[in-house]
Amino acid sequence: MNNFQYYNPVRIVFGEGQIKTLSELVPEKARVLITYGGGSAQRTGTLDEVKNALKANGEREIFEFGGIEPNPEFNTLLNAADKVQELNIDFILAVGGGSVIDGSKFISLVSGLVDENGRISRDKAWETLLQYGSNVTDSVVDLGTVLTIPATGSEMNSGGVINNTERKAKLPFGNPLVYPKFSILDPAKTLTLPERQVVNGVADAFVHVMEQYLTYPVNAKVQDAFSESLLKILIDEGNTIINEPNNMDSRKNIMWTATMALNGLIGVGVPQDWTAHMIGHEITSLYKIDHARTLTIVLPSLMRELKNSKKEKLLQYAHNVWNIDSQENDDLVIDKAISLTEAFFQKLGLPIKLSDVDLNETAIDLIITQLEMHGMVKLGEHKGNDLDVSRRILQRAL
Repeated sequence: MNNFQYYNPVRIVFGEGQIKTLSELVPEKARVLITYGGGSAQRTGTLDEVKNALKANGEREIFEFGGIEPNPEFNTLLNAADKVQELNIDFILAVGGGSVIDGSKFISLVSGLVDENGRISRDKAWETLLQYGSNVTDSVVDLGTVLTIPATGSEMNSGGVINNTERKAKLPFGNPLVYPKFSILDPAKTLTLPERQVVNGVADAFVHVMEQYLTYPVNAKVQDAFSESLLKILIDEGNTIINEPNNMDSRKNIMWTATMALNGLIGVGVPQDWTAHMIGHEITSLYKIDHARTLTIVLPSLMRELKNSKKEKLLQYAHNVWNIDSQENDDLVIDKAISLTEAFFQKLGLPIKLSDVDLNETAIDLIITQLEMHGMVKLGEHKGNDLDVSRRILQRAL
């Protein structure tokens, strides 16, 4: 196991009906900007529930900013950051899934980057994204979240991903200043979600674990065992939720597993990959395909292409997650594990090939060009996944 430091200050408030605790969690005299997405928070009554909780005590002033996209857009977020400046907001409350939370973190991060006209500097904000958020060292606007879509784990980490359609870019950022002060996780809120969003969340969490687990062994027994347990839970509960969509126990386990998949705990002291995510980001940015669905397309092909460098962990994955007989030929064991992974994704109704989302070989050159443009030319735990490797992964995914 490698040396590490682990820090996570996020207060988690888990369970049905816990939105009421906002009256205790948000400062009593805060000027609060509630951020949300395309309107489901309004339609389901969650937004009203949040506002009522904020009004339960104190003298909070409440404002709203809606319309944050499923892949949060740079320009939309800067408009929200302008509003933070104009209204003298001192607390942002994100109500939604990973995109709203990611976007709200970025709003918080750039809200101090003001130009001579008192607006958020677009150039400084873009530079912040190019620097992955690391160049902001001053205080930011405090942030809390009410999670409605379990998937990204953004509710308990300090990172996010932002899309810029104009520049054809989808880039990650991270900064410890934007850890949420708290996150409320009410699994009952997920009952209103379409099945597509639920299974996307299961897949997103699954690949988050794999990016931190499927590398090479460093004798990190705690991280490995935790990762394998999370994967098995997602497989079990993913299958359950297809057959029993109203199973509240499954909803609870999926929500908490998705949070634990990317709160930093399983990634400390171990090498990490993230190649599937970097390739997937470009597919989403170019073709507007759901983020999770790009991951289920890329991961199986990545596992096949990198079979040799990941052999030991692939065998461990096969034995400990899929219970494949360890006495068989190694290559056969690995192939079975990859096939079972694909079958799991397909059972959830997710794509495993580019052709499943109507893309063909003509898409590959553009994806590779985008990877090069964004500096994604040395990916993976060994930094050896160059553009040729990414191309081969995509060709396997046809």
